[in-house]
Amino acid sequence: MSLQEIADRLEIEQLLVRYCHAIDERDWAAYRAVYTADAVIDDVTAGPGNSVDDMVTFLSRALERVVVIQHAISTSRVDIDGDTARAKTVCHCPVVLDRGNGEARMFFQGLWYEDQLVRTADGWRIARRAETGYFHDMPSDFSFE
Repeated sequence: MSLQEIADRLEIEQLLVRYCHAIDERDWAAYRAVYTADAVIDDVTAGPGNSVDDMVTFLSRALERVVVIQHAISTSRVDIDGDTARAKTVCHCPVVLDRGNGEARMFFQGLWYEDQLVRTADGWRIARRAETGYFHDMPSDFSFE
């Protein structure tokens, strides 16, 4: 690998990590910063074709009953072609729900992020994200919608 490819791979890896921390910490400015301004997000629970602003609105509401959420990514396959790249990344995500009356319940979800990335003046950003292969053991009476 060239030094440029090594640098690109490290930057993309950190971009994906920043995404996870942004959601887990509900830091919507940091969340916005991982995407291009015109990014399109196909989210399993929010549906296809969302903008970044759509997702901030959805996630802010969806996470109201979530006490703790922890996105853990691994096994990224990244293919770089000049100023564009594709990445497919595994995500496992435990979620602790507030069930009311001091009761909490944990469930797990897993999925793949399939990303199209672009190099911008501010570094690599996600231009399109699709969540695929979603599985979970979420309580039947809970929904992120």
